[in-house]
Amino acid sequence: MREKLIFKCSVCGEENYLGSRNKRKHPEKMVIKKYCPRCNKQTEHKEKK
Repeated sequence: MREKLIFKCSVCGEENYLGSRNKRKHPEKMVIKKYCPRCNKQTEHKEKK
């Protein structure tokens, strides 16, 4: 079963990206490095609760 996610910038708090993950295979929260237009650089984006 896949779950839809919202990714939030760890620096400024902007919600920039949507994604999904398999909750059974990966129970831990996802962290990805993506470009944040507000910070104007590549930052870590964490899964929003």
